[in-house]
Amino acid sequence: MAVLIDSPVWPWRGRRWSHLVSDVSYAELHAFVAAELGIPRRAFQGDHYDVPEDLYDVAVAAGAQPVECRELLQRLLAAGLRLRKPRRPAASAG
Repeated sequence: MAVLIDSPVWPWRGRRWSHLVSDVSYAELHAFVAAELGIPRRAFQGDHYDVPEDLYDVAVAAGAQPVECRELLQRLLAAGLRLRKPRRPAASAG
């Protein structure tokens, strides 16, 4: 299992959040989240789940590997599982 989690440092709505990813497959990630954290599938953000800080220790105890956010991103990219946002076309001059 290669489920990775970064530290809960990302602020949103008065809480701190972590990113939870798999560097193997989305299926592995969905199975881990459903079995271990109870976060609904509708919370999937395209290539990761946002995990509130109160579930960070639960995720780690269940087997998620703590990593720095840069390593998490590098491993997600290397696995080909990073969802890139589409670029907006440049505004035309004129």
